[in-house]
Amino acid sequence: MMQIKQFRYFIEVYQQVSFSRASEKLGISQPALSKVIAQLEEELELQLFDRSTRQLQITAEGEAMYEYAQKVIREVEDFKQAAVDLRTKHKGHFRFGLPPVIGSSFFPKVISTFQKQYPDAKMSIVEEGARVVQQSILHGELDVGIGILPIPYTELEVIPIVKRKLLLVVSNEHPLADAEKVMMSELKGEQFLLFKRGFSLYDRVREASIDSGFEPNVIHESTQWDFLLKMVKENLGVSFLPETIVEDSNQTGIHAIEVDHPLIHWNLALISRKNGYQSPATTAWIDYVKAYFKEEAEY
Repeated sequence: MMQIKQFRYFIEVYQQVSFSRASEKLGISQPALSKVIAQLEEELELQLFDRSTRQLQITAEGEAMYEYAQKVIREVEDFKQAAVDLRTKHKGHFRFGLPPVIGSSFFPKVISTFQKQYPDAKMSIVEEGARVVQQSILHGELDVGIGILPIPYTELEVIPIVKRKLLLVVSNEHPLADAEKVMMSELKGEQFLLFKRGFSLYDRVREASIDSGFEPNVIHESTQWDFLLKMVKENLGVSFLPETIVEDSNQTGIHAIEVDHPLIHWNLALISRKNGYQSPATTAWIDYVKAYFKEEAEY
């Protein structure tokens, strides 16, 4: 009869591609780990790993079963969490993924008022780029998060909450400083200062540039919007930031310009797993955010 630990051990060996490294991580002996995996293979009647070469190889069957094993573990964790929530009379804990550039603009007040209304709901905030947040929710590492539309995963529940656009930001000394609108194609020769790769904002700007016939010349990447604005002020390049951040910024010596053709949208959504377990605290947070941004979402 298969046991949960077999799936956990299999996942660790798969991720480490090594019985020795996996045994160290799991805190068991290598022979004991090998025995558990062999028993799992026997019960499944599948060979998950090829041990005939010097370097352990994952078989096609092992690749296929990895996704199923992860799903089993997620289901077990959801089951355990449901029991905890029932025992604690709807007190709960949830993990909220929030991209840094979004958090500073919209969520301090939302989080503060939510926690006053739901003092027993414990929130852990994890700051990551929007793409990482999506992946973490898919893998069960986060319960809910904020993403930038469009969201490419059908396994995620997507609730639009905010509609904005990106603005071009230039130094007051830049030749475009007096412009009200520019076309993306006019920026072909510019040096770009962008959020780092892995952030959705980087992808949006690059896609808009390519659609306009050029590959952007990105000379610097950062995770800090205030640093990007200071670089722009010194006329070291141009940047693209959500209009909310530009409006809230106290940075002097810069000028924001609307980009036309294409207009670069920056629309936000609350995302969670469609079929994942949600604690009462998670459900309360989702409902609260939906209500808070109701006017924004009606577009």
